[in-house]
Amino acid sequence: MRIVYGVHGYTRGHATRAASILTDLQNRHQVLILAGGDAYDALAPRFEVTRIPTLGFTYGRDGKLSKWETIRNNLPKLWDLFAGGPDFAEVAKAVRRFGPDVVISDAEAWTHRVAWALRIPRIGFDHFGLMVYCNVPMAAGDRMASFVDRTVYRTLMGSPEKVLISSFYEANPSRHDVGVVGPMLGDDVLELKPTLGAHLLVYLNMGIHQWTPRLERALTDCGLPVRVYGPGLGGSRGPITFFEPSRDGFLADLAACRAVVSTAGNQLVGEAIHLGKPMLVMPEATVEQRMNAAAVARMGIGEVSSFERIDGATVRAFLAGREAYVAATRRYASDGRRAAIDRLETWCRELAARGSLQPAAA
Repeated sequence: MRIVYGVHGYTRGHATRAASILTDLQNRHQVLILAGGDAYDALAPRFEVTRIPTLGFTYGRDGKLSKWETIRNNLPKLWDLFAGGPDFAEVAKAVRRFGPDVVISDAEAWTHRVAWALRIPRIGFDHFGLMVYCNVPMAAGDRMASFVDRTVYRTLMGSPEKVLISSFYEANPSRHDVGVVGPMLGDDVLELKPTLGAHLLVYLNMGIHQWTPRLERALTDCGLPVRVYGPGLGGSRGPITFFEPSRDGFLADLAACRAVVSTAGNQLVGEAIHLGKPMLVMPEATVEQRMNAAAVARMGIGEVSSFERIDGATVRAFLAGREAYVAATRRYASDGRRAAIDRLETWCRELAARGSLQPAAA
């Protein structure tokens, strides 16, 4: 079977999810991988990847999400995506030349839109679909705010024939053609042997934009050595040591850390649960991350703070409750990779047997 696999390039969580199953898919099928941004950088050392555009958020100097700059910076790409511009044409050319039976897309807009235009069956495989296709607990304010997010997601991704969602917490699908599986744990994670080290591990998915003076003071005052990935600063400041992006180095520090302080990305939370590492999460200003953070608190595997409120006392109180959080991670540890591969294999065969779809509407 011939499969196109598109990976959204904003942050590395999408690439980590994809990498956990790409080797299995390539062992049985011919797979063309399309990715941009951070996903391309993360996947290219291990796989042959074709670079494509990517959409993303823009942050201001204060470290906060700038909606205006985000819209302004993405407008040319959105025009290309919906008007069939040069980048769209290049992606379409690569897909047409490959001749896939099915397209799998991890929230990647160009592969979704190209597959729709070329009448190729699609499978959506990401975490964000949880908000769109499942019934999940959500604060009243977020339920209203999520309308915009869900509308944007549906506009960019359309309606795939099948939808698979990976999540570290349970959710009930609202449609029969939607499936939910646990976290995607790659071999590099499953091979780790967790130990109890002295350091606190910090990961910031938007790098220097999230490295604020307040956060630095809180980590300096927490009483532990701190290893930080994301800001790209290098060197050390008191008990804090900065590290360059490295999947192997990061996983080694994750396996040996005492606890994790991070944004609330689904992929990292799933890996931390598997390794028995409690998390203090500071969600980005998005409904999806606030949903994830609420699940962390609900499951008892950690605590929730924010970039505006975090301080040394918050981190120390979190560390004092470490044992209870560790016990909770044991109750929720799971690996959804095998279930995901089996479901994708079944759906790919089913969709390939149907052949091309009806002509797309203008």
